[in-house]
Formats: sequence, structure tokens, C-alpha cells
Amino acid sequence: MDRPDEIVKFPSCDAYFDTIQSKKKLPLSLQESLTAAFAQIPVSSFPDVPSGRVIEIPGDTSILDAVRILSEHNIRSAPVLNPESGVPADWQGRYLGIIDYSAIILWVLENAEIAAVALSAGSATVAGVGMGAVGAVGVATLGAIGPVAVAGLTAAAVGAAVAGGLTAEKGVAKDGLTAADHLGEDFYKVLLQQEPFKSTTVRSIVESYRWSPFVPVTLDSTMLTVLLLLSKYRLRNVPVIEPDKPVIKNFITQTGVIKGLQQCKGRDWFDYISALPLSDLGLPFMSFDEVITVNSGDLILEAFKCMKDNKIGGVPVVEGPNRKLVGSVSIRDIRFLLLRPDLFSSFRQLTVMEFMKTLGSTLPDSGNDGLVKPPLTCAPDASLGSVIDSIASRITHRIYVVNGDFEVLGVVTLRDVISCFIYEPPGYCDNYLASAMDKFEDKGSGSVDKSEHQITS
Repeated sequence: MDRPDEIVKFPSCDAYFDTIQSKKKLPLSLQESLTAAFAQIPVSSFPDVPSGRVIEIPGDTSILDAVRILSEHNIRSAPVLNPESGVPADWQGRYLGIIDYSAIILWVLENAEIAAVALSAGSATVAGVGMGAVGAVGVATLGAIGPVAVAGLTAAAVGAAVAGGLTAEKGVAKDGLTAADHLGEDFYKVLLQQEPFKSTTVRSIVESYRWSPFVPVTLDSTMLTVLLLLSKYRLRNVPVIEPDKPVIKNFITQTGVIKGLQQCKGRDWFDYISALPLSDLGLPFMSFDEVITVNSGDLILEAFKCMKDNKIGGVPVVEGPNRKLVGSVSIRDIRFLLLRPDLFSSFRQLTVMEFMKTLGSTLPDSGNDGLVKPPLTCAPDASLGSVIDSIASRITHRIYVVNGDFEVLGVVTLRDVISCFIYEPPGYCDNYLASAMDKFEDKGSGSVDKSEHQITS
């Protein structure tokens, strides 16, 4: 598949990080000492992934199977193997990038729209959607590899799809929002069982919908570099490689770092910082009116679209004019729509509240009582240490700041917490990131990393 000519690049992250740093009420000497200490700790000292083995997904794996793998191993992302690499000499030949729920959600939203247009136009049926002639719609919006497109689509249907804006740049099609309201199980059969949707591979997702640069570090890199990549530079995970081998040795995530910080209890520097209230650390970062929310009566697909459009990995679910918190939805929840079509066959009409209640009655840890699992919350004057404990215990990427009436006042993410412990010395990552980007250009991996497609914590 032809790739765009754009160069993979890091987004501008200075504004966020500078603001966080300017709000921290920490002695400068402590910040300098901590930063210097992290700059001396090698990545090799960081614990290996819990299973002892980094889960890798072959590039020719189907999207549905990839979601199953992520779900079964309780992980949010995994490196993707190049199925044509043979025995590569280095990681650049072995790996295509990383597959995560952020990329999958974009694929689902866009393919849902074209499947809806195809069926509602009456020009394709469950039996009639299949492999066919090359078409601009199939290539541009499905991200499929090779000559595949929606067969049987009439000119009118194709026109409706294109006019609706079924491309990564234009987002979800206007007509598609209501086109499949009553398709039910037939819609799922098209999306998950028919071509070209069924044959879309992990490779095509990684190459078409790359959300952030794939930037490994070596075992002798410093933990300061990793912490900056996970906080200032908005990466959710950092692969670790051995210089002389093409295999990923470890996979450091934001969650893993938070758990590592939690184990620092008893050390003077951690106890001092963790005892401070959130306000002394400039948190929550966003003001009350900047927090993105969804209403419980909104459609679940609109909630996922909201996350994609606003570059966030989760949203609080609220009710009423005062935005009372009643639940939360994250990008990772997209797996339930794909893995349990028996529960969500009419998902295009499914509200956020109905979605959460259905999960509450089926998940093993929900008690099968049909109730919505309460989201993680804290008070505005909570200590950073209590926030770290709460996030680490639930393995979540965010905690919502609420008042006594459970009204949403803000959100604190893993990225925010990591930022409290470090700052970037002038030019510290410049050479490293420039080198990483040069490797991508040499590899010819000019994949999309547009600012509107950056999904962060």
C-alpha cells in the first residue's frame, strides 16, 4: 500500500510541559537533584513486563484477532512484526510499529460509516459485499492492503460516502451517523465477517493510522529519557531494545512507571512530593470548563468519536447541568463492541449509559448486578500519593477530580503524575529525538502522525 509522503514527527509538547513545570511548588534544588538522579538510572534497571515476555502481534493478523490478543493479555498496545522481514538484522526491519486501541477506534469509526452507507444505499447486502475491483473509497477509507474495495457499490453509494467525508482528514461521515440505525446484526456481519473489512490487517492499521512515533530506547538509555517520552512527549509506551539484537527486550508503559513510583514509598524525596496536595503540583492541569465530557444519553459511538476528535483516551460520563459524574468510558472499551456483538448488535443506537450498564451485568468483576462500575475519583485537596495509590490499584489512566456533589472539576492523568517528578534540562532530548526521526526517514516510514490524530492519556 502506498504511504503518505508525510514525515513522522513529534507534536509540539512545550506548552503543556512548561505550564505543568511552572505550577509546581517544589524547591528547585529538589527538582534538579531528582532529574539528575533519573538521568543516571539505566533503562536496564526497570523491571521486565509481568509475563517476562513482550507480546508481539504479526502484521498479517486480522483486526479482530489483534483485539482478542490485546484483551486476553490485558494490554493496551503491542509491537507489530513485519511479516516480510525474514531474519532482520535490526529492529527497523523486524517491527512495523505499535498497534493500540487508539488506532483501532479510528478504523472502527470509519469502517462503520462506509458499511452503513453501503447497506443503507441498497447497493450492497450482507452477501454482496466482498472482494472486488480497486476503488478510491476502499483504499482511502479502509486502509486495506492491495486491490480490495467494496464490491457492488453503485456510483450513488460511492458518491454518498465521499460526500460524507469518509477519510481520515474529514472524520465520520455526516450521512453515516444515522444510515445504519436499524441494521442490527446485519451491520455486524458486514463490519466483522465480510470483505474488505474482514481482511483488513494489523499492518494496514499501523501504516494508515499511526498515532505516535515508534521510538525504542536501548538498555543503556536513561530513565529520564523514558519519563520525558511518556510525559512531555505524550507516548504511552516505550519499547526497549538490545543494541545488537532486533528483538524488543522490554516494554515500558505509563502504568508501569506509576507502579514503580509507588514502590518508592519510604524514600524522602517521594514521601515529600507525594504528601503534597494536587494544587501544589499544578493539578488538575485543565480548568473546570476545559474538561471534555459526554452525557449519559449520548450514543456510544459519539463518545468514541469525541475521544478521537479531542485527542484523549477517556471521557467522564455526566448527567444534568452541573455535570454530575455517573461513569466513564475509555478508548479501550472499543474491544467490547468488537468481541461481544451478541450483546451489542444494535450498537449504533446504543447510548453511553446502556453500554455501561451492559458491561456492568457481564464483566466478571462487576458482581453481575447490572450496575455501572463507579469511576475513579478524588477530592480537589487529595494528596498526590493517594492519587498514585488509587490509579495503581485500578490500573487506569486517569482519575476524576470531583466536589462533594460529585460534580466533575477536573481530571488527572498518568502523564500528569509523571510530569510532577521531572523536568527537561535544556536540549536534553533534542539529539535523541532527532536521531530517532532520522532512522524513520531512512526506513521510509513516513506514516501519518498528524496533530489531529494524537490521542494522549
